[in-house]
Amino acid sequence: PIALLAAVFVLMTRQLTQEIAIDPNALPITVVGHQWWWEFRYPDNVVTANELHVPVGRQVRLDLQSADVVHNFWVPGLNGKEQLIPGQSNIWTFTADKPGTYDGACSEYCGTQHGWMRLTVVADDAATFDRWTAAQKAPATTGGHDDALKLYAANACGGCHTIAGLSGGKVAPDLTHVGSRTTIGAGVLANTPANMVRWMQDPQAVKPGSYMPNFHLSDQQASDLATFLEDLK
Repeated sequence: PIALLAAVFVLMTRQLTQEIAIDPNALPITVVGHQWWWEFRYPDNVVTANELHVPVGRQVRLDLQSADVVHNFWVPGLNGKEQLIPGQSNIWTFTADKPGTYDGACSEYCGTQHGWMRLTVVADDAATFDRWTAAQKAPATTGGHDDALKLYAANACGGCHTIAGLSGGKVAPDLTHVGSRTTIGAGVLANTPANMVRWMQDPQAVKPGSYMPNFHLSDQQASDLATFLEDLK
């Protein structure tokens, strides 16, 4: 039994070393956990939220950090989970072997809306990932939305949110290309025009305890802002 356990230990250690070894060509992405959403920072100043795009067949190196409390990054279909701890960085690697969408979540209780701290990993082929990256680098399209821009300024939305070239808030999700994402509020709603209006009018009714306040917008104001945000592709 001792010899058998020793042999298994050696084989396990060898395999574990291979699994956690960082490829020099790995894609580095910083992940910051917030109550209750995910921030993803790519090279070349690409920043997005809650929806992580990765290239198939290339190792991804995640630098996991927390902005507030302990979170846990967990995507069951991509093997394993790792904690995000305030004041330190944890490294976690994975490789998506085939294109597809992988659902994930925070797996450590982190407050009121822990259950709606969801995330999505989209594994793209190389060409699709390159197109997505190029689109994320492009400037936000804000033309033709004068009324919405006035509302955005009047309600101090830019104090929390970033829209590249318009505002630089750092405590809430980057909205530069929010219209390209599949969900709103870290998975609580599908990203549709109707749901964006619903979120704009009363986010606390959708996700109680979230830090998005209710600005008591009229139907027209909520519609104007929702149309503007949905156009940010």
